[in-house]
Amino acid sequence: MKKTKWSLLLVLGLVLSMFLAACGGGDEGADDNQADDNNTGEQTDNNTDNEGNNNGGETGGDEEKVLRMTEAAEIPTMDPSLATDAVALNFIHATYEGLYRVAPGGELVSGIAKKDETEVSDDGLIWTFHLREDAKWSNGEPVTAHDFVYSWQRIIDPETKSQYGPYFFGGLVKNATEISATDDDGNPLYPDMYGKVEELGVKALDDYTLQVELINPAPYFGSFAAFPVFVPLNKDFVEAQGENFALEVENMLFNGPYVMTEWKHEESWTLVKNENYWDKANVGLDRIEVSVVKDRATAVNLFETGEIDRVGISGDFIDKYKTSPFFSTELEPVVFYLQFNRLSAEKADLMNNKNFRLALAQGFNKQDFIDVVYGNSSVPADGLVPADFVKHPETGEDWRDINGSLLASDIEAAQEAWAKAKEELGFDEVTISFISGDTETGKLITEFFKNEWEKNLPGLTLELKNVPFKERLRLQREQLFEVVFSGWGPDFLDPMTFMDLFVTDGSYNDGAYSNDQVDELITKAKTEYATDPNKRWEAMLEAEKIMMDEVAIGPVFQRARSFLTQPYVKNMKLNPFGPDYSFKYITIEK
Repeated sequence: MKKTKWSLLLVLGLVLSMFLAACGGGDEGADDNQADDNNTGEQTDNNTDNEGNNNGGETGGDEEKVLRMTEAAEIPTMDPSLATDAVALNFIHATYEGLYRVAPGGELVSGIAKKDETEVSDDGLIWTFHLREDAKWSNGEPVTAHDFVYSWQRIIDPETKSQYGPYFFGGLVKNATEISATDDDGNPLYPDMYGKVEELGVKALDDYTLQVELINPAPYFGSFAAFPVFVPLNKDFVEAQGENFALEVENMLFNGPYVMTEWKHEESWTLVKNENYWDKANVGLDRIEVSVVKDRATAVNLFETGEIDRVGISGDFIDKYKTSPFFSTELEPVVFYLQFNRLSAEKADLMNNKNFRLALAQGFNKQDFIDVVYGNSSVPADGLVPADFVKHPETGEDWRDINGSLLASDIEAAQEAWAKAKEELGFDEVTISFISGDTETGKLITEFFKNEWEKNLPGLTLELKNVPFKERLRLQREQLFEVVFSGWGPDFLDPMTFMDLFVTDGSYNDGAYSNDQVDELITKAKTEYATDPNKRWEAMLEAEKIMMDEVAIGPVFQRARSFLTQPYVKNMKLNPFGPDYSFKYITIEK
């Protein structure tokens, strides 16, 4: 074994870091997810040391430090094994701690594991994490390596029905695929290993040493150690709660900077500083109060009257506040797109027709969409991987500059494709459903597409379905849709966080897209080319071209967010990947 510094891993050319902004993109991709914001105006001092600890956490007198904010949607789940969206991941990241933690600016710092003591074998397949011995659960019990083993086995267990476990561990952690993989009918692909979670390549060498075995070298695997889904869980507590685990505050046990003390479903929730957290002296806030507010005008009014400290804005509110000292905006590496369900019970023949999908993907003006729905500095997306996100390991060119515009708006081309689809499928008029959220922005989205598509594609009628965020996630997961507005934020700082979304039977491939050549290219990028950055990029670039040529999805826009923030809120920086916020380091300085 050799001790590996993170600076050395970066040199290997496989850029580390992960986390879902998303991981599902929040709700409708804008400021509706009002916790998903970032003060991009005047830079403030982070007050952090080289471990990311907030040395300013106890400054500013004896006044209680309370952050008041809104979300446009209820937390879908507080079960780390089941979380898939930005809202859940943000607050799991605040109340739990994994092996590492995300500090301001996206830096990975020590969490339960001492990062600088992590060991990686010469072949890159064995990772050994050494845990701190002063970490405790909120009931005072120690956090141990056994808690990680239990959590990781739980997330890969088919009975848990986690999306992220198989998505991240499959093809990477030893035996993860064999334990969890099934065919299209739900039958195990590896019957002899299916469900045998004890065979997963993770074990506790002792109470404070965790060892993970990979099947392919992945220098970026350390970034998985900070992802909120892979936090530890206390086995005795979880099993004692049974089906009630994580449903209410009394059914949860935390080990992070904060604990949830109140959860009024669909209304509000409250977090307070965890007195049993090993680094509580460097936690910046005493309390976080979150209210569910779906109407933007109401949320802005709460900001104006001093009842909340931060609010996301768009449309007319940007015009009103763009000269305000409270205003800021930032372009994110988050892409939103249309998914077409090829397994739709009634419309599968339509969604499997390339010309039909092409007409939908090109039959509207993306800049008009941005201007009408958001009115901010978001930009059209003509591919899957966003601009200003990753650069070629050798040339330094931005991904989007290399692959260019692959599927741009083109009304004339869309109408030609529409005419061909009508002839190929034998229809003159057709009705399809379109799903988006039930927030103000979600309704604007569906109304925009109804107006544009019905105007540009004669004979099309769009049936609008605006549903709560949690319900939209369910409908996508169970493939109960025809067209749905979806989004993805980067889980790690590498194009693969987008590129493997749409491999055959992928956990987030809700539209059931499948292409053997794409699957082969992505597989090679993960295995044969894993340590050859140039070949790896070439494979992924080609895969994106194929997907856009086949209209695997219909890319719409890359998100920018605009906000109003009180000046006393410090360090509320949006992470460049993963959970939107590192709440541990946010503080109030009045």
